[in-house]
Amino acid sequence: MSEVLANMTITLDGYGAGEGQSADQPFGTIDAERLHAWMFDHRDENVEEIAAIDAAGAYVMGRNMFGPDRGDWDLDWHGWWGPNPPFHTPVFVLGHRPRASVGMEGGTTYHFVTDGIEAALEQAREAAGGEDVLIHGGPATINQYLAAGLVDELRLAVVPFVAGAGERLFDPSTAGVELTPVSSRTTPHVTHLVYRR
Repeated sequence: MSEVLANMTITLDGYGAGEGQSADQPFGTIDAERLHAWMFDHRDENVEEIAAIDAAGAYVMGRNMFGPDRGDWDLDWHGWWGPNPPFHTPVFVLGHRPRASVGMEGGTTYHFVTDGIEAALEQAREAAGGEDVLIHGGPATINQYLAAGLVDELRLAVVPFVAGAGERLFDPSTAGVELTPVSSRTTPHVTHLVYRR
């Protein structure tokens, strides 16, 4: 059976997104370039971790990871990643309002799920065909899956700066979650931590 993995890049103080997300600031007030430089500017140092993110058979993400709009869907919006998103597999987007699936170049199809995290995970498992499912964020989505005991492995990329505010991984809903450390690896720009449930 496939495993459920969760992957998140966070600051030293645990923030994965800043306040005030918008079309112009997908990660809000947090320094997104600094937060994700390990993936883009220092790719060669982090090949293994990037390959692990890309290896999922299906993804689950929260609505904020898909787009900035709140309330009714902006049907012209097809996600932060442009016409050819990096997923190349089915992506299940959590939300409260229905929307028709959106097919993109390269094999990515966004499916919008309105009946909760378990339903999204069930659909993602089926679509993954035995491969792993990656809960791809943001922090609120991963917190829900952690609190429900549905994450088999948590992978964190901890970037050495303090944000001071924003959307935090490990909010009060995750109190009592126990994780076992599996591995850690530090490069000059990020520390990769892996935990198992």
